[in-house]
Amino acid sequence: MWFHPGVSDAEQIERGEALKAMILAAGKGTRMQPLTYELPKPMIPMLGKPVMEYLVEALSRHGFDQIMINVGHLANRIENYFGNGQRWGVEIGYSFEGHIEQGQVVAEPVGSAGGLRRIQDFSHFFDDTLLVVCGDALIDLDLTAALRKHWQSGALASLVVSAVPDHRLSDYGVVVCDNTGRVETFQEKPEPGKARSNLVNTGIYLFEPAVLDLIPAGCSYDIGSQLFPKILTEGQHLQAIRMAFNWIDIGRLSDYWEASQQLMRGQVRNITMPGTQVRPGVWVGLNVRADWDALDIEGPVYIGSSSHIETGARIVGPCWIDQGCYVRAGAQVSRSILFGYTQISEVALLQDCVVFGRFCVDKYGNPLTSATQTDWVTDARIR
Repeated sequence: MWFHPGVSDAEQIERGEALKAMILAAGKGTRMQPLTYELPKPMIPMLGKPVMEYLVEALSRHGFDQIMINVGHLANRIENYFGNGQRWGVEIGYSFEGHIEQGQVVAEPVGSAGGLRRIQDFSHFFDDTLLVVCGDALIDLDLTAALRKHWQSGALASLVVSAVPDHRLSDYGVVVCDNTGRVETFQEKPEPGKARSNLVNTGIYLFEPAVLDLIPAGCSYDIGSQLFPKILTEGQHLQAIRMAFNWIDIGRLSDYWEASQQLMRGQVRNITMPGTQVRPGVWVGLNVRADWDALDIEGPVYIGSSSHIETGARIVGPCWIDQGCYVRAGAQVSRSILFGYTQISEVALLQDCVVFGRFCVDKYGNPLTSATQTDWVTDARIR
């Protein structure tokens, strides 16, 4: 165990010893289609950069400077963007879950726990306390404080939990614990009214290396549904850590739309709007063409570089318009996300939408069919 007797956990952190983390990023993101046809879910942009980049930045701030990422679906997108991690002040390594078949990359995810065991069997990399996070969630958790609480509990494994409204409990794994926070049991997506707790698993874990010995080698194995029940069956200490923080689970396209709305309203700590503010609530990148005195626009809105917004268009935020977009006079765009190089025609009415390449869907992922909603032209280049 990484804890050194006689040395406080705060002193250990300040001594600058290496902390290790694992980002889970190998899934196919089927509930986020059509976005995940061409982007792995951790690479979906939030305020202009991949959602996983916010995680890497947070890990770096809290001293987790050795990061492994398991990859599968469209793995090259992740590896090409993050590289070795140098520009974030960390080291990043990758574990590819799949194989090459007739020149094509075929992803073969081995489960959240199976991915950890695969790395451990290969190199015994995880030799100290390990932080595990999901690559598709947006958090502003004090990771240092969470690590401290894990050490203080003396648990073999800890999971960070969050309270959610009763009507959302059936979407999550519910955690039932005693008054000290020790986990007693789990309920996986309980039926409405059947939940025994309002605390849910956020996918943020702290493990001691011995946890990995409980994961069977060479097979697919999940943390929430298999590893945690096994820890409890063996009588080991599994601790629930409850802390105040923003947690946005981007599991579905509606979550992505809602998260973008929250970010643009400034509701998540340590995340600010990029660009230059040209009028209250309106930020722009470089080389944007618009008549700010005549344009009908209500913030918060971001307009990316080299975009053109014609006078006569109406833009209502929160709205993200990426680079190279062209919105014609007469178009109405409200509370929507436009990916790069999208052209919106003069008769288009987009409300609570996501426009991505050749796809235009509402905030729930349903394709739009109305002629006035879908009359747009897009250059389907993906960055």
